[in-house]
Amino acid sequence: MNRVFISLGSNLGNRISNIEKAYTEIEAKIGRIELKSSFYKTPPWGFQSEEEFVNSLIRVETGFELKELLAHLKTIEQELGRKKKGAKLGYQDRLIDLDIIDYDNLVYSSDLITVPHERMHLRNFVIFPLHEIAPNWIHPKLNKTVETLKKPMLNDPSIVKIEHLSD
Repeated sequence: MNRVFISLGSNLGNRISNIEKAYTEIEAKIGRIELKSSFYKTPPWGFQSEEEFVNSLIRVETGFELKELLAHLKTIEQELGRKKKGAKLGYQDRLIDLDIIDYDNLVYSSDLITVPHERMHLRNFVIFPLHEIAPNWIHPKLNKTVETLKKPMLNDPSIVKIEHLSD
């Protein structure tokens, strides 16, 4: 079995419900969710929008190989209402976004996917929930702990842990 960290995000509709639906689909189609972070509210990253994101991170145990896993996650995104973006649109608002952050500490890159996720260490909405559920995790390419990756972000007021589940 493979252990995989997956980041989940939503900034349209009932964001928490969108993520919870994704949890259900992941458990049904990909594998058992072993660990689940709290929800975090953050501004959009890489584009302008008035809609804030809600993010979470999970660790899943799966039998799928990396490319199979990616295909299943893309299918789940589409089933939950994510629209395929145009090649020139870049980042945009979305009902659900599912990103593979780490796949069994593999360092791998292709036209389809890079693991660990190439920008994960720059994103507070990945680092904070990852630190919550796997504080001893070490980035397999940078050889830095998640604790070390989090330190420059500690004074970032843009990330807020959601203490209650209303959206």
